[in-house]
Amino acid sequence: MARNEIRPIIKLRSTAGTGYTYVTRKNRRNDPDRMVLRKYDPVVRKHVDFREDR
Repeated sequence: MARNEIRPIIKLRSTAGTGYTYVTRKNRRNDPDRMVLRKYDPVVRKHVDFREDR
């Protein structure tokens, strides 16, 4: 299954310490390192960095 190898499912965990997560896919060829996205955390009601959690 090439789909699962190239675009794995990852969890993005909030850096605010709330434990809130997003689930998404990433392209391993374009982003081999851990992904960091700035997204909305509804627990603290702010935009914070979400880091890839393995």
